[in-house]
Amino acid sequence: MSAGPTTAPRGFHGWRIAWALAVTQTVGFGVLFYSFQVFTLPMEAELGLTRAQTSGAYSLALLLSGLTAVPVGRWVDRHGARGLMSAASLAGAGLVLAWSYVQGLPGLYLVQAGIGLVMSAVLYDVAFTVLAVWFRRHRLRALLIVTLVAGLASTVFVPLATWLVASLGWREALRVLALVTLLTTVPLHALVLRDHPRRLGTGPDGDPLAGDGAPPAEPAVRVREALRSGAFWWLAAGFTLDRVAVVAMAAHAVPLLLERGHDPALVATVVGLVGAMQLAGRLLFTPAARSVDLATLTAVTFGLRVVALLLLVLPLPAVGLFAFAALFGCANGASTLGRAGLVAERFGSANYGAINGSMSTLIAVVQTVAPLAVGALRVATGDYAAALLALAVTTAAAAYAVVRSRGGVSA
Repeated sequence: MSAGPTTAPRGFHGWRIAWALAVTQTVGFGVLFYSFQVFTLPMEAELGLTRAQTSGAYSLALLLSGLTAVPVGRWVDRHGARGLMSAASLAGAGLVLAWSYVQGLPGLYLVQAGIGLVMSAVLYDVAFTVLAVWFRRHRLRALLIVTLVAGLASTVFVPLATWLVASLGWREALRVLALVTLLTTVPLHALVLRDHPRRLGTGPDGDPLAGDGAPPAEPAVRVREALRSGAFWWLAAGFTLDRVAVVAMAAHAVPLLLERGHDPALVATVVGLVGAMQLAGRLLFTPAARSVDLATLTAVTFGLRVVALLLLVLPLPAVGLFAFAALFGCANGASTLGRAGLVAERFGSANYGAINGSMSTLIAVVQTVAPLAVGALRVATGDYAAALLALAVTTAAAAYAVVRSRGGVSA
């Protein structure tokens, strides 16, 4: 760790940015990402759509969000995030409003494609790029602020959207959510974000720009150099393999537990606990990073996920299901901080957006096959045991890959 004050100056503008992003990430994830599931059934009923059609629209949004991560990251590295996040937030509000007027499948796909592009410009990848520029010693603390608050997105917006649909109908509910997006994310991005701390006369963390008291320069790895390095590909492999397990379980946890004969109310509680335990994982990860290097800590996080998956292979009673939820949820929360911290630590903040975006694109492409692969294994073997073992193996491989990334940027 570099020398310097243990806390950033209280008046440092970076903290205002962190809290602003905490709010905008919560609204962005809540409206653009989590609320879709609430509108699925009423849209299908009114528009005559099938589950495959509505799922395809959502999958298109996620895929486009990942595929555009690289150009978005390059833009933010060169021009800053203020203009892009402000414009994209405005576009997001407009697209949610347009969604409320959709009359059929083509319109839904067009709107969701636009929302996918907006998500690539306003959600975690860009927010983390901003924090990487504004913080170094306190980067994990800033990331914790944003991810702790944003971790409540589904807790707040799924019930809110459900209540709005029940009270107003799905079209009016979308119009309310569009207004919420417009009134919160656009002004916060436009008025609070700044491109770089040096424009305000300070370095990251509020440290001096140069001279005595300024911390040593961090790595400033170029994108091409990063993509040629072993560190990038080990990290990409690690976080991609781990993401396979996350996405697969998000798609299959409910049917898996119901097939085991568990009560639907218990299943809902267990799945909800996975989300809640993400916050605990982040709260534990940040102080632990002060005494354990990030690669080791992230590998331990993946190890928790391996244990959680192996637990599910067993015929667990209710207590065992809660243990699974606690371990898997903690791993989900901590791995978000692990990736953001490791990319910045290995490659610096100068090209963080493009480098992290390259990783996001790989993850987006690979994760789309995870639910299909697990479903195919379930059909071929008659239950989920083989799929759970396969996911445990891929997650163990993810832990190994992250540890191997320690070699810096040497190819």
